[in-house]
Amino acid sequence: MSLKSERRGIHVDQSDLLCKKGCGYYGNPAWQGFCSKCWREEYHKARQKQIQEDWELAERLQREEEEAFASSQSSQGAQSLTFSKFEEKKTNEKTRKVTTVKKFFSASSRVGSKKEIQEAKAPSPSINRQTSIETDRVSKEFIEFLKTFHKTGQEIYKQTKLFLEGMHYKRDLSIEEQSECAQDFYHNVAERMQTRGKERRFHHVGQAGLELLTSGDPPASASQSAGNTGVEPPHPAVPPERVEKIMDQIEKYIMTRLYKYVFCPETTDDEKKDLAIQKRIRALRWVTPQMLCVPVNEDIPEVSDMVVKAITDIIEMDSKRVPRDKLACITKCSKHIFNAIKITKNEPASADDFLPTLIYIVLKGNPPRLQSNIQYITRFCNPSRLMTGEDGYYFTNLCCAVAFIEKLDAQSLNLSQEDFDRYMSGQTSPRKQEAESWSPDACLGVKQMYKNLDLLSQLNERQERIMNEAKKLEKDLIDWTDGIAREVQDIVEKYPLEIKPPNQPLAAIDSENVENDKLPPPLQPQVYAG
Repeated sequence: MSLKSERRGIHVDQSDLLCKKGCGYYGNPAWQGFCSKCWREEYHKARQKQIQEDWELAERLQREEEEAFASSQSSQGAQSLTFSKFEEKKTNEKTRKVTTVKKFFSASSRVGSKKEIQEAKAPSPSINRQTSIETDRVSKEFIEFLKTFHKTGQEIYKQTKLFLEGMHYKRDLSIEEQSECAQDFYHNVAERMQTRGKERRFHHVGQAGLELLTSGDPPASASQSAGNTGVEPPHPAVPPERVEKIMDQIEKYIMTRLYKYVFCPETTDDEKKDLAIQKRIRALRWVTPQMLCVPVNEDIPEVSDMVVKAITDIIEMDSKRVPRDKLACITKCSKHIFNAIKITKNEPASADDFLPTLIYIVLKGNPPRLQSNIQYITRFCNPSRLMTGEDGYYFTNLCCAVAFIEKLDAQSLNLSQEDFDRYMSGQTSPRKQEAESWSPDACLGVKQMYKNLDLLSQLNERQERIMNEAKKLEKDLIDWTDGIAREVQDIVEKYPLEIKPPNQPLAAIDSENVENDKLPPPLQPQVYAG
């Protein structure tokens, strides 16, 4: 492992967490960096622009149709006879096209028929059978809570019931449109409570197709149209702190009932993103606190307990149904992180210390369905909680931590690309740094464990080297054998060996001589006397 000597912490400017429009609220990656308020404004501007463009297109097509119809008339008499029919057709066509454009681009204005709305008031028996014990408990708590607000509580309950009944018929819409319904409902209910006492006309609640009636008598059914108007008798405005409590209870009531329909729906790729981030975190299990410059010493028992609690809180987020409860888990996790940093450094933690530690906690905990929970909070949480306050701050940091994990590379950890690739592939893991000074209170078992882990890491590296050398030697032997075989073959081909058949054996000189007796005697050596 080749860690560079210069360490650099993970730093995020606090201005990067705010809405990029400069309103001062916290932004969110799901809203393209805008806060909830600015995102709604941009969304509505884009939608109105689209509606206007299609309106102009419809009018242009209508004019072309009128011109074609007029030119097709052969005589003035025929034109006068058909003029009334032409005007009627023109009016009908224009009304039909405008209505079609409005229905297509204004999902908030789509309201079911009178019969459907009347049927929506009475939930079907199958829905009642699916109501869980938790839903019943939350419903009773919601009713008991609203009883303290008397008439205002009755109106809020009826509006909430109308919203749920409307959402029952909106399940075929995309999750973004359903989210817009919920956000519009939150906005209008909160605004109505804060502006009580002022005379204002009726308005409908966005894509939910509801009517927030400001008259003294609550609505008798959901079939009243958005064109009705009226004036509300003066009532004192609800204090902001009470508005917040009421909105929390409304969110708890409606999201407990809608949870199974809007959390990680099949029409989205939330589950695919969950599996991707889970696989990514699992592949990064080798990342150490030192690589992230995490200012937390887990050898201190109190700090270790805080880390465990933070991991538990972030994992527990998935078990909650209400967005506010999920945010509460993130907030508790973040506070445990700040306490762990404070104990380690003996001074208050800074934002630059918090984000790396949060990334480390997420990597170590690998929370289930992380992306689904983030998307669920973004879509259906009361937007005021995400725009301001500690809940919004911690949630924005969690989104930044997840984005950092998704884009984490060798440069982010001050590693060489070669080491990063080896760690990611699982070929090896970084050696744990030796503790320069162990705390006197540190457990002996923990010390021995770290020593054993370091020894195992060294043995693993040695084993890998030996295996690599053995494979290399085996390859060299095979290459040498193949080389010798090729050389012998070349020599044989260059100098072929020709093997001639054996010659016939020589016969004895006298073997066929039949006149042996007539031969003279062999010569005898004689001494020459000279």
